[in-house]
Amino acid sequence: MRRLLAITIIPLLACLVIAGCGSSKPSASSSSSAAANNSSANASVTVAGAFGTTPVVKIPKLDANNKLTVKTVIPGTGTTVTKSDAMAANFVLYFWNGTSNTLKANTFTQNPTVIGGTMLPGLETALIGQKVGSRVLAVIPPADGYGTSGNSQLGITGSTTLVFVIDVIKSYASTASASGTQQSDGGGSLPTVTAHAGSAPTITIPANNPPSGLVTKTLVKGSGPKVVKGQFVIAQYTGYIWRTKKVFDSSWTSGSPFGFVIGASPEQVIPGWDTGLAGQTVGSRVMLVIPPADAYGSSGQSQAGITGKDTLVFVVDIIDAFKPAA
Repeated sequence: MRRLLAITIIPLLACLVIAGCGSSKPSASSSSSAAANNSSANASVTVAGAFGTTPVVKIPKLDANNKLTVKTVIPGTGTTVTKSDAMAANFVLYFWNGTSNTLKANTFTQNPTVIGGTMLPGLETALIGQKVGSRVLAVIPPADGYGTSGNSQLGITGSTTLVFVIDVIKSYASTASASGTQQSDGGGSLPTVTAHAGSAPTITIPANNPPSGLVTKTLVKGSGPKVVKGQFVIAQYTGYIWRTKKVFDSSWTSGSPFGFVIGASPEQVIPGWDTGLAGQTVGSRVMLVIPPADAYGSSGQSQAGITGKDTLVFVVDIIDAFKPAA
């Protein structure tokens, strides 16, 4: 599962539905006779409320039909989102089954998420070409979502229609990286970092034992504001295991940057990220050498091959940081 390993907590729906990173793949679906008879049902969904606030969504007490329906409820005036961009966004998500519907996710009351990389087909159609600052309604039938197979992990059946209302806050190129002044490439008793424009850096780990405590090394110094607790941070990262000297996780391979709230409670990232990135400036590239106590503890993370004694090495590019709307 993409991005599982850099974080300790991630909303399941934000990962699997927004990013399409579940194991289920969309497959063709057929419309029921009830859906076919309600040709105007999807177009009858309404949305009210201001951008940045939880929308009021009204879904008719009808069976949804099989037509993908997209409406730009509030037109934005920012840059146009392309297929290679990622978006910082807030959204609500309803499951529409038969004549009833249920609210399943609301990031407006929590924190934004990042939409990018491989999206569900219906979301890609709805969002690509929109402008930053837009509020978009997407009524997504199974054929443009998870198909007839659904996604049992999420409670989505083969007849579930997904109703999204999404506020596009900002957009970022999938190749976005540190933009500051080079200060170091590491080295010595620490790993050496080799930069590659628009792609993941290479980390070369030395033969010596890792340091016993958390090490933070600024490789590129950004000129932006300092990152402070409570901000939503957009970052690119690559993570290596010191022992194996191999990469175990990287945002660069997912097609979009990663978003998280720094210093959140409960934690959204491993403790070494919260400690090591606080106070760094936007535009910076930072190397974090993180001992087990500040990573996954004595239990490790077996899915990634991380033991309870493994030190991790991350190179993190801080692309942006902003305070989520209340």
